[in-house]
Formats: sequence, structure tokens, C-alpha cells
Amino acid sequence: MRFGRRLVAITLDWLACYAIVAALSGGVGQMSGFKPEIFFLFFGEVLILTTLSGASLGQRIFGLRVVSFVDGGPISPMQAFIRTFFLVLVFTAVTYDDNGRGIHERLSGTILVRA
Repeated sequence: MRFGRRLVAITLDWLACYAIVAALSGGVGQMSGFKPEIFFLFFGEVLILTTLSGASLGQRIFGLRVVSFVDGGPISPMQAFIRTFFLVLVFTAVTYDDNGRGIHERLSGTILVRA
């Protein structure tokens, strides 16, 4: 899987969370400084949507999905949690192996594929 498609998908997820928090907190003008709400909303969005549908909002829009590395089937809630936990650490998401899998995918036994 190419890095560009992944990057655009995760950026869309982050921007969607940013927009939701901005709308609930009075607009973009009120968004100065670090907002932990964005981080927690992003974690929840990615975890819930990946667990339920195999893809976050951005991944779905860009035709990607998360599957089990072993058999290509749906992932378990625990795999989704491990993957999301390490994804938000960022450095684990930008370090790839020969299969194009990030550390977060290796630790969770998942892989991102085209839908």
C-alpha cells in the first residue's frame, strides 16, 4: 500500500475530528493551543469505525480497509484497539517493512489493503 493514500486518509480523519471539535467549541477562532478533545475524538473515531466496518472515515473514502494479515478476514476488536493505540503514537505508523506494514500493523496482526 502506498504511503500517499494512507497519509491523505489519516489527514482526512484528523481534519474531520478537528472540524467537529471546532464546531462544538465555538468555531476555529476558539481553537488556539493544544486541544486534547481532538486527539480523543480521533482515537475514538478510528477505533470504533475500524472495529465496526474495517475502515475509518478517511480510509473508506479513499477505498482502503483494514484486514487480518494472516487470512485477509475481518479484524477483532482487540486488533483494532492495538492498531489504533499504536497509530496515534505516529512514529509507529510511519515506519514500514517490506510488506508495506507499519509497526502498528505488525503489532496488531493487520494490514491496510485496497477495498
